Amino acid sequence: MTATYEAQRAALAEVVAIPVTPFAQDGTIDRDTHRALLRRLLDGGVRTLTPNGNTGEFYALTPEERSLVTELTIDEAGGRAAVLVGVGHDVPTAVASARHARTLGAAMVMVHQPVHPYVSEGGWLDYHRAVAESVPEMGVVPYIRNPRLPGARLAELADVCPNVIGVKYAVPDAARFAAFARDAGLERFVWVAGLAEPYAPSYFSAGATGFTSGLVNVAPSLSLTMIEALRSGDYPAAMKVWEQIRRFEELRAADASANNVTVVKEALASLGLCRREVRPPSRELSESERSEVAAIAAGWPL
Repeated sequence: MTATYEAQRAALAEVVAIPVTPFAQDGTIDRDTHRALLRRLLDGGVRTLTPNGNTGEFYALTPEERSLVTELTIDEAGGRAAVLVGVGHDVPTAVASARHARTLGAAMVMVHQPVHPYVSEGGWLDYHRAVAESVPEMGVVPYIRNPRLPGARLAELADVCPNVIGVKYAVPDAARFAAFARDAGLERFVWVAGLAEPYAPSYFSAGATGFTSGLVNVAPSLSLTMIEALRSGDYPAAMKVWEQIRRFEELRAADASANNVTVVKEALASLGLCRREVRPPSRELSESERSEVAAIAAGWPL
């Protein structure tokens, strides 16, 4: 293990923030607001950023916009945070995005779960191997949402690609996560709870040391309070945060997470931090839902 990989591994054992992508009135990316939101995260204590994550509407952005989001994030982060760039789509696109991130100085890439309708275990391995081998000096983090993928396949990938150092695990099953992590190698990878704060306590109890967050865009202090409690083994304190955010996260998870991003942007809009617009297939909230989200956000320490 190289010193560089050690630094990358440490950056994954954190609140891994997934920034939103704010849009201007004309529908383009609002660069100034994007930078302001990133500075707010950094000033709030966040030390790991994932541009082009799902909360950033990865699949609704054009290739040029994804490149812009990467550039803005790396530039704004400076030396204040590690940057884990989301890449995906077809293999050439994922490889080109990873190399672009490397050119800009990013430390790691997160490989989105392949969205192809026909994904075999061997094909999953080949896909991730192609990306990992294209940027051997970068840390690579598969984003796993497939409950049928066995841990042995991840171990096999890391055997040929030692830069696969962490896993964003987002299958909503804590028992499955515990088994998968042990089949793959619990100490071999940094395990990031990929379903954010609602699942973080149960996943930490099974071996996770970091978690992703979209909520952190709104209230960084809540996410950081939770991870500090989990690190110290103070699960009652972690669950106090869980109770504070429960309704907000329920709204995000409803209807198969239809409003996952929308709720976060609505909370930010209620605080005057960005516009609420999202792109199809996401959609803005109803007036009653807006009022509920605003009331929740108003009650949090910001």
